[in-house]
Amino acid sequence: RLGFFIVHLTMNTHRPCVRGSKTTILLIRHAHVENPHRILYGRLPRFRLSALGREQAQHTARLLHHIPLAAVFSSPLLRCRQTAREILAFHPDLRLQISTRMTEVHTPYQGMPAAVVESRGGDVYTDAPTGYEQPADIVRRARSFLTSVRKHYTAACVAAVTHGDVIAFVALWACGFALTPANKLRLGRIGIFDAYPAHGSITMLTYHTDDPNERPQVTYRPSPEQLRRMVESRYYPLKRSGAKGGERLFSG
Repeated sequence: RLGFFIVHLTMNTHRPCVRGSKTTILLIRHAHVENPHRILYGRLPRFRLSALGREQAQHTARLLHHIPLAAVFSSPLLRCRQTAREILAFHPDLRLQISTRMTEVHTPYQGMPAAVVESRGGDVYTDAPTGYEQPADIVRRARSFLTSVRKHYTAACVAAVTHGDVIAFVALWACGFALTPANKLRLGRIGIFDAYPAHGSITMLTYHTDDPNERPQVTYRPSPEQLRRMVESRYYPLKRSGAKGGERLFSG
């Protein structure tokens, strides 16, 4: 079920990213955000990409340059839309499609100092009041999005720019792990290096059948920064588990 997405992808028009697959969905975490006061920005408006973030988004866009995407979706939040626009620069025939089902987590910690959430190990769910999202809620809406994409883009490759916790819990669900805050700290077991999806990273979901209950194969493509750290720390050739490190564990 687990693999690594580390090569520059090429494909022929009207084919999925993986030969023999039905539909391939690329979940892309938005690039780095300008956040000088280091708060958990959540769904707050006007949080845009930093200069580093623009570079990351451009790198991801170049990586996807040769893939004839059938569609590009984005969370409605600015940081995702800006990341998606960089991808669309290489795919001028497509228009950006917005999906609220791939938006950021609804959390009571929105607007609080990031240090508060970091002290909780990135857990914005335990003891959250009624009305805020839990991991199962995130996966429920994300699966609704995935089902819709599979219906409308059969045997095609689609990109969706979204958020860290959305990707993390979808990957846990796809790999058969319990949807708990504790498991968000163990993403290395499913090949997500540095313990959390990096800014600008790509998590590929590959469906091989038409079965609506199929759980996709998960393939993670680390960010350039992660790849460099992996090489420096002798993770190269890549290992299938055991990743540790410093990517922040709060939603974003």
